[in-house]
Parts: sequence; C-alpha cells; structure tokens
Amino acid sequence: FSLHFIFINKVKPKIILYICIMDNKEATLQLGTQPVGKLLLQYAMPAIVAMMAASLYNIVDSVFIGQRVGPMAISGLAITFPFMNLASAFGAAVGVGASTLISVKLGQKDYKTAENILGNTVSLNLIIGIGFSIVSLLFLDPILLFFGASHATLPFARDYMVIILAGNVFSHMYFGMNAVLRAASKPRQAMYATIFTVAMNTLLDYIFIVEFGWGIQGAAYATILAQVMALIWQLHIFSNKKELLHFQRGTYRLRKSLVRNIIGIGISPFAMNTCACMVVIFINQQLVRYGSDYDVGAYGIANKVSFVFIMFVMGINQGMQPIVGYNYGAQQLMRMIRVVKLSIVAATAVVFTGWLIGMFAPYYCARAFTKDPTLIRLGMKAIRLSMIMYPVIGSQMVTAFFFQSIGKVKISIFLSLSRQLIFLLPALIVMPMWFGVNGVWYAMPFSDGFAAVIAALMLMGYMRKFKKQYNEIQHERPKDNC
Repeated sequence: FSLHFIFINKVKPKIILYICIMDNKEATLQLGTQPVGKLLLQYAMPAIVAMMAASLYNIVDSVFIGQRVGPMAISGLAITFPFMNLASAFGAAVGVGASTLISVKLGQKDYKTAENILGNTVSLNLIIGIGFSIVSLLFLDPILLFFGASHATLPFARDYMVIILAGNVFSHMYFGMNAVLRAASKPRQAMYATIFTVAMNTLLDYIFIVEFGWGIQGAAYATILAQVMALIWQLHIFSNKKELLHFQRGTYRLRKSLVRNIIGIGISPFAMNTCACMVVIFINQQLVRYGSDYDVGAYGIANKVSFVFIMFVMGINQGMQPIVGYNYGAQQLMRMIRVVKLSIVAATAVVFTGWLIGMFAPYYCARAFTKDPTLIRLGMKAIRLSMIMYPVIGSQMVTAFFFQSIGKVKISIFLSLSRQLIFLLPALIVMPMWFGVNGVWYAMPFSDGFAAVIAALMLMGYMRKFKKQYNEIQHERPKDNC
C-alpha cells in the first residue's frame, strides 16, 4: 500500500519509503524490547475479539433453534457438527495455505505471485465448495445416519444441511477471503467481517425463526445470507485497484506449483479438522448406541458452552505466536519463556472461569439453549462431566501452540491429536462398556487429563534445554571491561 501511494502521488518517494521501512522495522523490533505482558495484551486482544465473535456465531443458531423449534431440532443440529468440521477442513486446506503463502510473497515484495495466489484461492474455493456440496447432497441421508442421526433427528438435520450445502461455496469463499485479508495486513477488516456476520446472523435468525416461523431452515438461511453479505464486502475490497493486493485478469487459472504449495501448507490444519470430525462422529454414534437422541442434544449444548472458552484461549495463542517466534529467532530465550508462562496463566484463568460456570451454573447454560426439562437435565450432566478436567486444557493448548510457534510442528501436531484422537478414541470405545452412556462423558476428561500431563512433561523438558542454552549464550558473550 505504501509503495502504491508513493508512485500514485509522486511525492518524495525515497523519504516516504524510508519512513515506511523504519515504521515496520520499529514495530518488529518492539517484539524483542517491549515488556512481554504489554505485547501479549496488544497482540492477543484483536484475536480474542475475533475468536469470541466466531464462537458467538456458532452459538446463535443453537439458541434460537433450541428455544423456538424444540429438543429434537437441537439434537439434529448437533448431528451436523461433523459436516461443519469437514467443510472447515477443506476450507482450512485452502485458506491457511493461501494466506501463509501470500504473507511470504508480500514479505518478499513479490506482488505478482501474491496476486496469482489470490486468484488461485478464488478458483480453488469455487471448485472445492461446489464439489463438496454436490457429493454431500447426493448422499446426504446415508451420511447423516452414519454421523449418528436417528429417524427422529434426521428430518431436522436434513432440512438444515440442504440449505447450508446449497450455499457452501459462499461459506468457503467467505472464510478463504477472511484468511487472505489477515495475510494482506488487514486484520481489522477480517475482524469486522466476522463481527458483522455474527450480528447479521443474529438479526436474521430472529426474523426468520421468530417472526416468519421458518424453524431450523430459517437458521440455515440466516447463516448463509450473513456470510454472503460479508463476502460481498470482502470482494469489494479486493476489487479495488488501489489496494496493493487486488483481483486481476489472468490470475484465476490454476497453476500447478501454486496449488501444490497451497495444499502442502494447508494439509496440517486439514488433517486436524478431519480428526475433529471423526471424533464428533464417534461420540454421536456412542451416545445414540448407549443413550438416546436427547444425549446427542446434550452433547451439542456442552460442546457449545466449552467452545466459548476454547476460542478465547485460541485468541491468546494467536497473540503469543509472533512474540514467541521473534524472541526464539533472536535467541532472547528468557523473554520467550516469560511470554509462554504468561500465556499459560492467562489461558488457565480463562478455562478455570469456564470450569466454575460449568460446575456451579450448568442449569443456566443449558436453559439458554432449550426449555425442555429432559434436555436441560441431561445438558447439565453433560456439562459437568465433560468439563471436570477443564482447568488443565488451557496449558495444554498453549503448549501445543508454543511448539508450533518455534517450528516444532511434529510435536505440536502430536500434542493436538493426543487430546482429540490418541487418548479419546480408545476411551470412547472402552469406557461405555463399563459405565454405559456415562462412559462417553468420562472419556472426555480422561483424555484431557492425560494429554495435559504429556504436554506438561514435554514443555518442562524443553524449558530446561532453553534455560541451559540461555546460560551458555550469556557465558560466551564478551564481557565489558570498562
């Protein structure tokens, strides 16, 4: 943007360019000089706001559906969670990969390649979004039954997903363009787009469900229309030729090297979202097998409640990442350790607050989603049992993200999957054999506890290495003889 401004206005380009470079350089150097607590707050707050908006976005539909349609509708909505995770997995494969590549190319001032990546991102989102919709709609009922739907919940899940899948290409494009906005140094615009979709989705939910009486279909229409409106604004931004990164002819043709790099980077979040999809499917199946459709609805409620605090921690992690990465690269290891400790404290405080609410106010959490006494009772039970070990989740998530921030990707993936897959799936198989449907709820804190212990042991081991490395660096530095 600065370079564009220089050449359009033709005013002392060398001076302006020098100022722009110095401003960027100073902002970067602050990562190694400013107090880490101040930096963490500065970097984490925008991410937290965006994440909290995203969590509300997921909750709004459930609240309106549960209150206005009924308990079977909210159970049907819970059945669609794996579909959402799977769609997110494909979206992440494109969005994360493309945004990462664009960031690199903009940093290298290779604007032509960045614009080609933007064009390829649009084409990939169109192809994957339409293809995913067609395949899913062709086999919708068998897929929903495999996900855990019963004859009572299938109509609700089908009514919701037909509309969501019909507009899936817009959802893919919206999330992809939001990722590119962040990569193009427009995090505020990305945040505004998220907040707008939440506000508009809430308004449209009220109009379509309460005023028009469209039921669960109204929630689906509200979701798609809110994303379409945000997407129009995003496309308007990228259509502006005054922007450094904008749409251009000839950039939409898929290029093998770009597609390979985009998918290569995005395969990790794709795998993690797919694993989350598998876990939710298996939980739903076990709940139907050992319990009832009401238990599936109760899981949906508990999942939504915990999701709020998980997203808050993810915001803290996103704020921590650049500070950790910079100080690790600059070998300022004690600053890096301090910001990790602060992040763990902040994340633990957040999830402990969630634990207090879950343990002592589960009725009000469940009542926000439904008026049905049976679903409220089961929802309270689900919230309490699934959140028993919740206070340790914050440190485990920060640790996994820390290893990702310093380039230890394999360790980060292992720690993330240990909670979602490695410990949870075996527990979901074995525990219900002993405890019935309660075993499904017990499996979640069991997995959380073991994953947290493994993460803590690995973090302590690496922290000892970093402290030893720091002492060696201090010892080798030439001492001032003055």
